[in-house]
Amino acid sequence: MKSRCIIVLSWASVAAFLLSCAEIAAAQETPAPAGASSTKDAQQAAPAATPSVRLTLEDAIARARKNSTQFQAAQTDAAIARQDRYQAAAALLPSVTYNNQALYTQSNGPGTPVRYIANNAVHEYISQANVHESIDLQSISAFRRASAASALAKARAEIASRGLVVTVVQRYYGVAAAQLKLEAARKSSDEGDRFLKLTQDLEKGGEVAHSDVIKAELQMQERRRQLLEAQLGLLNARLDFAVLIFPDFNDNFELVEDLHATVPLPTLAEVQQRAARDNPDLRAALALVQQTGHEVTGARAGYLPSLNFDYFYGIDATRFAVNNENGFSNLGTSALATVNIPIWNWGATQSRIKQAELRRTQAQRELSLAQRKLLAEIKSLYAEADTALNELSGLSRSAELSAESLHLTTLRYRGGEATVLEVVDAQTTFAQANATYQDGAVRYRVALANLQTLTGVLTTP
Repeated sequence: MKSRCIIVLSWASVAAFLLSCAEIAAAQETPAPAGASSTKDAQQAAPAATPSVRLTLEDAIARARKNSTQFQAAQTDAAIARQDRYQAAAALLPSVTYNNQALYTQSNGPGTPVRYIANNAVHEYISQANVHESIDLQSISAFRRASAASALAKARAEIASRGLVVTVVQRYYGVAAAQLKLEAARKSSDEGDRFLKLTQDLEKGGEVAHSDVIKAELQMQERRRQLLEAQLGLLNARLDFAVLIFPDFNDNFELVEDLHATVPLPTLAEVQQRAARDNPDLRAALALVQQTGHEVTGARAGYLPSLNFDYFYGIDATRFAVNNENGFSNLGTSALATVNIPIWNWGATQSRIKQAELRRTQAQRELSLAQRKLLAEIKSLYAEADTALNELSGLSRSAELSAESLHLTTLRYRGGEATVLEVVDAQTTFAQANATYQDGAVRYRVALANLQTLTGVLTTP
């Protein structure tokens, strides 16, 4: 079948004209069977979708550590502290430098000595290697203080890491819960539509009043609003999670872990043992006490003498050459030992000691507080996890019973044995019980992650 169109077009609308003719020709052709080449061509013409990323919880944690600015800042601080320790250790070892000087001194005249007795000749050249070593208690204390500071920064990086794990777990399973809530909301919405149709059919048969239809329609509208809210909640949960783990904001991902997989709760004795050994807050407080203790020692070293050694090898001559004008070697060695004894500095050393002692006292208070908080947090967080686990089985049973109750109440209403209010109440109970069950599962997972901040071990299925 052929058709011909005569249309007057401007050059600016040539593209629109060609597209219109193509659509007309496609409409006049016989539709191709399913699976024919036209479908294949359409699929090929569609842009290729970005492959979905399958994420386990461990994958999400690893990605978040790479993407978290706060965690990377803590890691950077720890790396800087390690370099400070390296520099403090290098300061304890001998150093080697090579010094080159050319000195000119005004003379008193030809053949007379130089005017300034400190120099040996009018022209003097110094080119020497200097091996220097300084021995004093202050440098040793500085190294020990840097070591404690490195341990402190490492513990703080561990604190940041464990805090990040809690955030990832909360958002990971928050997305999983939002998906399950959306499925439940979709079921509730479908149930509301079916119940509205049921009341309309019963009204037509004269079995129920029109008020039942009105109540069912109100309930149907409410279920649809809840479905929209569940869709929005899932979208926001996925976006928040994507911002946390992807540097390029990729929201095309799938979660592998099952929110309702069985995860055992360790015993209280195991938690206490691990927390006493691996708690980063306690290690940070202890490292701070050690650091301030070394600061006190370093400040007190200001009262003690320091010893410096210097060994020189090279030339100190009137000619910049290996040999002098008489053919003798200018190369030679010398050694120097210096003892510096502090006498008076207007109380500056005593002031530094007082400052260091104040810092040490405060660090000891913080260590005592960290120990008390650890004991309290062990009991509190373990009780939270244990309570969430005990409630989870009851919430699961409530969700199952609410679904069964809704089904039975709907059947009773169909048989004229239940009122519309009973059906509406059963629908509301089902929606609330299912949402509470998902929230309870997330609560237990987050409680386990919070225990990880104390023990360093993340409990997984």
